[in-house]
Amino acid sequence: MNLRAYWRFLVVFYQFSPLILAYARDRHRFVLFGPSRTVSPEERVERASVLLDSLLTLGPTFIKLGQLLSTRPDVLPPEYIDVLSSLQDDVPPAEWAEAREVLESELGPVEATFDEFDTEAISGASLGQVYLATHEGERVAVKVRRPNIESLVEADLRVIRWSLPLLMRFIGEGRAFSLENLADEFAKTIRQEMDYGREGRMLKEIRGNFDDSDSIRIPRVIEECSGPRVLTMEYVPGAKITDTERLDGMGIDRHDLAEKLQRIYLQMIIDDGVFHADPHPGNLAVDGDGTIIFYDFGMSGRVDSYVQEKIVDFYVAVANQDIDGILDALIEMGTLSPEADRRVMGDVMELAIADARGEDIEQYRVQQIIQQVESTIYEFPLRLPRNLALVLRVATVVEGVCVTLDPDFDFIAVATSYLTEQGYREESVQRIVEGAGEQVQRTARSLLTVPPKLDRVLDRAERESLTVNVRVEDRNGVFDLLAKRIVYGVLLAVGVLSVSILYAFGDSLAAVLVALALTAPFAILLYRSFTARSGIRASPQFTRQNLRQRREE
Repeated sequence: MNLRAYWRFLVVFYQFSPLILAYARDRHRFVLFGPSRTVSPEERVERASVLLDSLLTLGPTFIKLGQLLSTRPDVLPPEYIDVLSSLQDDVPPAEWAEAREVLESELGPVEATFDEFDTEAISGASLGQVYLATHEGERVAVKVRRPNIESLVEADLRVIRWSLPLLMRFIGEGRAFSLENLADEFAKTIRQEMDYGREGRMLKEIRGNFDDSDSIRIPRVIEECSGPRVLTMEYVPGAKITDTERLDGMGIDRHDLAEKLQRIYLQMIIDDGVFHADPHPGNLAVDGDGTIIFYDFGMSGRVDSYVQEKIVDFYVAVANQDIDGILDALIEMGTLSPEADRRVMGDVMELAIADARGEDIEQYRVQQIIQQVESTIYEFPLRLPRNLALVLRVATVVEGVCVTLDPDFDFIAVATSYLTEQGYREESVQRIVEGAGEQVQRTARSLLTVPPKLDRVLDRAERESLTVNVRVEDRNGVFDLLAKRIVYGVLLAVGVLSVSILYAFGDSLAAVLVALALTAPFAILLYRSFTARSGIRASPQFTRQNLRQRREE
């Protein structure tokens, strides 16, 4: 495994070397020294295309990684997101002879297990492929793990882990936080996706949560024909959910379909705490009566009760247009830095809510907020904790599907209606009232305990025995930059004085030139310390897809 990982590391490094060199030159024009470079949106699109080709060349693990990156605006700029969004996990299936070995090692001879088996795969993906078969007279879909994929994935995961320290050099602190979480999340997710036993268990649990619903249909698992590397399910055909022409021909109301899809995911995430995490159009279909069919539960996740509660608080605050409530919920979930400028972030959230409601947004207002963000922070303070990464993926992909079905779909109205029907808005008000009561109690206790403490502090101050310890945090390196400017300024002053003395006393021209040559670098360094920005500015990613498009236009 180690030898294969070392070889793959060399292959990956060679494949990504043009991009690595380009990013190195962004920091220093001449790689090891020189000023930084500004990268235009056109150059980012070109680089994103190179990245896409590299991911396709490197194979299954990196195709999956690219798909995950395409839903992470906290890691990549918008140009990369747009290009990688076209990455489809649709690769030629392995040869039947190789797939048969996997199938028979799990279930025994194919002829003894199935009545009929079509050896032409109906779909091929990075980690597995699907065949049609007949079992006890029932049409079934048989998902078989791609042969020898385990060792390749493990080697690639080691390569990704080894590559992180190198990547950290080219990104800011906030994105480094998200990137490290993404690497951990990706390793966990891809291992889970290869475990078909886990997929079967998650499928059955989610299916059980919707037993009483006629909005969703999930295929039944055929237990006797399934194992860790093979999953057999009932075959449930349907129209692809984004095939709008076919849906219109079937008489399906696309607005109702989009609302139904969002409500299903709200129930999964807010009520059930277990959800299907890969809702791209290939995994969603619609039958004749408008029921949504879900496929492929390899990527699925859980939400703990605390995060569920905070997501509800976030949705309720959005429904009430309570900007402070939105920011508080984001901070409590860990997605927003507590040090963020609340005024700027409040303007950002107001703009995002207006856009989500489909309101017309004046272009000058968009530009004004963008300028506010860029003038107050070097790195946008939105981060993505590991336990929310799959939730964001779901939100992003479901949004794309719903907008395809109905370009005017109002996400906030549907979420507000759902929260009201389920009683979450009333519960939120009750929690606020209870919290206010607790605050009154704490304040009353403080009125009794604070005066004696204050009296002791004043006594010590009067006796001149009061000591105050102060710790100053300098996360942006302001003190370091100030120290450098002082040193450069002193050295430059000494150099200028030396040149003046040499010139005034008529020393040789060569000595004067040498002194000038020694002084000039300090002048350049001092000038650059005042003009260069510390860190890499992150492109603000605070709105939905159509707002990004509107801003680019």
